[in-house]
Amino acid sequence: MIIRQMGDQECRVTLARTSLARLGCCLENQPYVVPVYIAYEPGFIYVFSTLGQKIEWMRANPRVCIQADEIVSESNWASVVVNGRFQDLPEPKFSAERAHARQLLKHHHDWWLNAVGERRLTLEKDLSMEPVFFRIEIESTTGLRAIPEGQQTATLSPNA
Repeated sequence: MIIRQMGDQECRVTLARTSLARLGCCLENQPYVVPVYIAYEPGFIYVFSTLGQKIEWMRANPRVCIQADEIVSESNWASVVVNGRFQDLPEPKFSAERAHARQLLKHHHDWWLNAVGERRLTLEKDLSMEPVFFRIEIESTTGLRAIPEGQQTATLSPNA
């Protein structure tokens, strides 16, 4: 297996094909990482959630990280890390951006399930099921790609 660094454009192409990623945020030196469904467009990653720990933490500290994988096999994969800034999209100020986020996210099957499932597990905390749309403004991307030995290029995943 050969592991090589991906350029910015290759990272962005990989993000465009990816729907499930991990979101990392931090508060008071404590990291927190959760799975999220994403929709990428140049400059931004859009996400849907409900109120809870990650939203509270990102509102307090907007510096975040997204990590997304595209895995074909143990020796044929890509991994992209995005550093950026959380931007809440509350109504009514960001109605157009929320509608845009919904349009982008609806192309991914079950994009809303993680947020709703997570909230159902924590209902005893009496937190709102209010939908929260937000985006990550992309500041930088890095990535690695593994290619099987003897192969010139990686075989992309079936949904690519």
